[in-house]
Amino acid sequence: RVFSDPFFGRVVDGVLPVLRRRAIQPVLLVAESEQARTQLVEYLRQGGADGALVVPLDENDPLPSMLVAAGLPTVLFGRPRDGERCGYVDLDNTAGARLAAEHLWATGRRRPATIAAPVSAPTADERLDGFREALAAHGVTSVPVVRGRFTVDSGRRAMARLLKDHPEIDAVFAANDLMAQGACQYLREQGVSVPGAVAVVGFDDSVAARAARPQLTTVRQPVERMAAAMATLLVEQLDDARSETVAKVFEPVLVVREST
Repeated sequence: RVFSDPFFGRVVDGVLPVLRRRAIQPVLLVAESEQARTQLVEYLRQGGADGALVVPLDENDPLPSMLVAAGLPTVLFGRPRDGERCGYVDLDNTAGARLAAEHLWATGRRRPATIAAPVSAPTADERLDGFREALAAHGVTSVPVVRGRFTVDSGRRAMARLLKDHPEIDAVFAANDLMAQGACQYLREQGVSVPGAVAVVGFDDSVAARAARPQLTTVRQPVERMAAAMATLLVEQLDDARSETVAKVFEPVLVVREST
């Protein structure tokens, strides 16, 4: 997923200018197993790098705790787990999902569904809960949910299941743009017009939002700005080890295009 999801390229685009200004050379390390995590921490402890910018793929990822316990300067993309003391940047994901729900409601959609993130994803509950809560305020007490895996193919499969089990739906909110793109592909193949019959909203405002047909209405996550802030927080820690743990939370923005 690191090399197929445009999200990670955007993180790199945001981090590099900050580090280049300080003549700092980044090293990409992927730790997807217990052994890899242990090796990564040891590499850092031995001076392989001065600190870590971490993008967890799983909310239960133990790597941030391991880095903090080793006394290594660490900044996360996303909120740390309870008890982890490290800097982080994040988006108000709950507010972003509410924006999607309110937009769909305002455009007359009354039978919405959602393609949610995997249960293990750090943002999964926030985006699902925000969407449900906003609709509940309008009296919608049941929202069909199918979970995807942040990929186009999983969005297609989720959309197929939603149409089969809930043919009455008139709107879909997907937890990222790739899944929303897959949903649009499947709907088009089935002869279901977007947005005529089913409106679709994504999340991230990535290149996938503009590549989709029709182009996606989506919740913008300013990934490059967030990544730049993450790098800045780490540099500040490296400059002053006594600096306090700092967090920066960004606000989402709804970008309306052709899919709603």
